[in-house]
Amino acid sequence: MIPRMGGLYIGILVAAALWGVTALQTWFYYREYTKDPWYLKLLVGVVFLLDTVHQVFISHTGYMYFVTHYFDPQYLAIVPWSILAEVMVAGFVALLVQIFFVHRIYILSEKNAYLTAGVAALVCAQFGVTSAYCGKAFSMSTYAEIGTIKGLSMGINGTTAASDLVIALVLCGLLHTSRTGFKNSDTLINKLIIFTMNTGLLTSIDAIFSLATIAALPDKFIYIGFFFALSRLYSNSLLATLNARAHFRNDSSHGNSSFALSISDRPGVRPLHSQPNNITIRIDTTKEFNHDRDGDDTGSDRKL
Repeated sequence: MIPRMGGLYIGILVAAALWGVTALQTWFYYREYTKDPWYLKLLVGVVFLLDTVHQVFISHTGYMYFVTHYFDPQYLAIVPWSILAEVMVAGFVALLVQIFFVHRIYILSEKNAYLTAGVAALVCAQFGVTSAYCGKAFSMSTYAEIGTIKGLSMGINGTTAASDLVIALVLCGLLHTSRTGFKNSDTLINKLIIFTMNTGLLTSIDAIFSLATIAALPDKFIYIGFFFALSRLYSNSLLATLNARAHFRNDSSHGNSSFALSISDRPGVRPLHSQPNNITIRIDTTKEFNHDRDGDDTGSDRKL
């Protein structure tokens, strides 16, 4: 089987553009969040490093096809080692980012072990399928041989879509149940829900398109183009979540209530259950009052 390389080439270009977005977001994070705990800074650094290695691998793949073996159509049937290595690197990026969000679920669900374990099982299944695919694929040298494990390749995309969709839905559900009844605080929570759905659905939609195209057009490499972008979407969803704190803090400075959104320990904010690295929403109401039976105004201060 001689595959068509248009999808692979476009995938490399899109991934390179998204790597630039990742680099910009990483620079913004280290500039703005100097007081974050060391493990968050390490996570961001490792994810960015793996994303860079991933870009190097897919660029090497393109170089082998379009430069080194230019006008060598027989080589198009060969699988370079770098295109297999990038699958494993992408798997590690997905694992790290999903663990981050699973931890968010654990904190927001008040340490619900059953809910967290269920979501974590999907994440482990995705990484397990990815590892199994790479373990078999590294012993193969042609796309004809790779075609014999097409089921595992589809399994990667299927478990990716399922796990990301479940994570997004669970986080949105937990945020929805955290409503306070105050207009301004509920507005902020609505924004968080929309933001969570947008970041979570991007990876799910990309994985679904990759799954659909590998099933319908396996020889056109369109699915590889979608898969190349998947690692970038994971890293950018992590960085967007961390960097969005500045945006939400700015939004919370207007209106009747003041809010503090945090994913790490910050001065003056007591995290939920006193655990470090939490998402915390502090609501200090200043102009909303409850009227008691005597008609006196009493301020309220609630923490979520």
